[in-house]
Amino acid sequence: MTSSAFDISTSAPDAAPEFTPRQEAVLAHALTLLVEGGEKALTTAGLARTANCSKESLYKWFGDRDGLLAAVVAFQASKVHFPSEAGATADAQTFRRHVTAFVKELLTVLFGESSLALNRLSISNSTREENRLGNLLLVRGKHMISARARSLLEAGRHKGLLKFDDPEEAYQILYGLAVRDIHIRLLLGDTASAAERDLDAQAATAVDQFYRLYGA
Repeated sequence: MTSSAFDISTSAPDAAPEFTPRQEAVLAHALTLLVEGGEKALTTAGLARTANCSKESLYKWFGDRDGLLAAVVAFQASKVHFPSEAGATADAQTFRRHVTAFVKELLTVLFGESSLALNRLSISNSTREENRLGNLLLVRGKHMISARARSLLEAGRHKGLLKFDDPEEAYQILYGLAVRDIHIRLLLGDTASAAERDLDAQAATAVDQFYRLYGA
C-alpha cells in the first residue's frame, strides 16, 4: 500500500488530530514498539499482533508505514490539550489558568519517557540523509503545538489580557521560561531534581514570569 490515510502532507500542521478510543489504544502500542525497538520494530504485522487488531484495520486507519509513524507522533503531541478560544478567554483568571494548564501539559509530555525516547531516537538518526522521524517530530510535534499555543496567546492579546507585538517571540519566551535547560539535560541522561519534578510549581512559576513581561 503506497498511500497514507494519515498524511502530514495534506493536513495542516496546527490541526489537532482526531482518533477514536480504539485507534488511540493501537497507537499507544505502536508508541511502545517504537520506543523500545526503534523504527524497524514498528511494522504493521508486529503492531497487529501486539494490539490484537487486523492489518487491514491498520491500513484503513493510517495507510502505509509512513502514515502510521506520522499518526504515532501526532498522537503523542495531542496529549498537550488546548481549550477553545471562547472558553479560554472568558475572563482574566480563566485565561491564565488555561495558559498554566497548557504549560504543565507541555512539560508533562516533553519530560515523559516516551517523548524523550522518541527524541533520542531521532537524534541518533540525524546524520542520515533522510531522518523521517525527526521531520515528523518537527511537523507533527513541535510545529503543531507551537502553532496552537500562538493562537491561544493571540486570543488573550485580542481580549486585552496580554500585550506583545510578536506572537512567535512571546511563545518562545514562554517555552524557554517553562522548559529551561531541563529537557536537554534529561535527553543527555540527567535526572530531574525533586523541585523540577513538581510540574505544577514549574508551570506556575513560568507563567508568573511570563506575565511580568507580557501581562496586560
